[in-house]
Amino acid sequence: MAAARGCPPPAGCGDRGLAELLLEFSRAQYRAKDGGGAAAKVERIERRCLELFGRDYRYSVIPNAHGEVCAHYPRHIVLLERDAAAARDPLESTVQVGKLQDLINRSKMARCRGRFVCPVILYKGKHICRSATLAGWGELYGRTGYNYIFSGGSDDAWADAEDISEEDSALRNADSQLFDKVRGHDIKLLRYLSVRYICDLMVENKKVKFGLNVTSSEKVDKAQRYADFTLLSIPYPGCEFFKEYKDRDYTAEGLIFNWKQDYVDAPLSIPASLTQSLNIDWSEYQSWDLVQQTQNYLKLLISIINSDDDSGLLVHCISGWDRTPLFISLLRLSLWADGLIHVSLEPSEILYLTVAYDWFLFGHMLVDRLSKGEEIFFFCFNFLKHITSEEFSAVKSQRRKSLSPGFTLEEICMLKQRDRGSTTSLSSDFSLGMESSPGAAGSFTYEAVELMPAGAQAQAAWRKSCASSPQAVLWSRAQQSEDRLPSAGMVEVKSSSSSSSTHSDNFLRIGSSPLEVPRSRLVSASDRESRLEEVRSSFLASYSRTIGLKAVPPSPSGAIGGLLEQFVRGVGLRGSSTL
Repeated sequence: MAAARGCPPPAGCGDRGLAELLLEFSRAQYRAKDGGGAAAKVERIERRCLELFGRDYRYSVIPNAHGEVCAHYPRHIVLLERDAAAARDPLESTVQVGKLQDLINRSKMARCRGRFVCPVILYKGKHICRSATLAGWGELYGRTGYNYIFSGGSDDAWADAEDISEEDSALRNADSQLFDKVRGHDIKLLRYLSVRYICDLMVENKKVKFGLNVTSSEKVDKAQRYADFTLLSIPYPGCEFFKEYKDRDYTAEGLIFNWKQDYVDAPLSIPASLTQSLNIDWSEYQSWDLVQQTQNYLKLLISIINSDDDSGLLVHCISGWDRTPLFISLLRLSLWADGLIHVSLEPSEILYLTVAYDWFLFGHMLVDRLSKGEEIFFFCFNFLKHITSEEFSAVKSQRRKSLSPGFTLEEICMLKQRDRGSTTSLSSDFSLGMESSPGAAGSFTYEAVELMPAGAQAQAAWRKSCASSPQAVLWSRAQQSEDRLPSAGMVEVKSSSSSSSTHSDNFLRIGSSPLEVPRSRLVSASDRESRLEEVRSSFLASYSRTIGLKAVPPSPSGAIGGLLEQFVRGVGLRGSSTL
């Protein structure tokens, strides 16, 4: 197996390795089955990723050498198992790679383009996963028919499934049986990975092309098969919107998505229990610019993974290769900057890993996006300057959790400032507490939002002082749909998981020596800022040398120097006050 060859030569390291990666990335979209002249370069990239994962984790590899599992997933799909330095890690994943591959093979057709639920980050024994959205009936029937024809009349994915009864000729019943089978396996995979939270970034309930529903999503599954999961609808603009970002000289501040477009029908819907610790007015989400929206969604994701010690998280958009890697990459970099994952990696190394694995090897169509000016990839790394502060730190979230009940560290600091006579804003003195109230039939449940101090004693005093005039804000817009949508007060059920991990000869299991002790990298706020700034600076330098000119349309006058100067100024490499 190619992954068994070990570490790549030193030439693959540092800025030169990143430059080679970006050049290959901008040449063609990665496909697992492709060979040709670039095969050696791609193999170096793959080996480098495995070496970087192996610095800090024991892991297994699910082979996908010819794209038989998924055409646009890595040829070596990594399953992180535990900290490489610990002989017995209490935060070890309970997932067995053999069982996981079996579930993947059965469930992959449940999602768009076969992009199944795939674990990509291991954080405190919990898996952060990525995927595409659910496949619609058109794709599902097309794929099952294709597989049936080209497998000699059999489909291994459904080897143990009962055939649809020949006597059952009703199309609706046939549809229901097929969806039950496919999505049933998808749910089994989610539960096996202990995923409880599903974050859907689509701005649509279903993706429609030429009048047909080509994809679906968990939030509008008519049979409510995903009702036991905690579903979050957090609509985020698609890659097309990022052409406006480029056209505004790479300035995201003040850039607001048009939520009144006809195809946008997915409102923001977040269970109240997940928003109480965040000082965010979710009712204003349609007025947020791209910076504030991305910041608030990232805060939400970080809060979720810190609030539940047992359950994992799935992030997906439509195809899972634009918005999904954006937030997966930001999560990986943010947790690394806090010293919580990939603790032995330097800034240049974590940058290489996330560009190669989260973006390139999972099939982001950079060539196509650059040709259209849809620079979501560039936005991701330029955006790091907006998440350097402690408010985005998972370490801060842990401190807040450890200090409850009672006042948090931030509240104590605010009280001290208030005692000194300083003034603070409403947003810093108060947190959001939300209580469910009945909503209209067939619509999202409304949320009554109260502004209240976060401390327990302060909350009691505040409630007593303002009980006669509570403030309320409605932030979930009513929607009329024949599909039943989940309410914010949905039942939350923990997923089951395996209790042991076994070795399988069919999979590569790699990791650092148990004798190697990783450095402890819990970092301060200033360290977090410097680490993220170093990642961003390294990215901008390599990007401007390799891809920068491709992102600029040719000038009729041939004034390429002026265009390059505009790009350099826009990305912040030279005298720009806006970025």
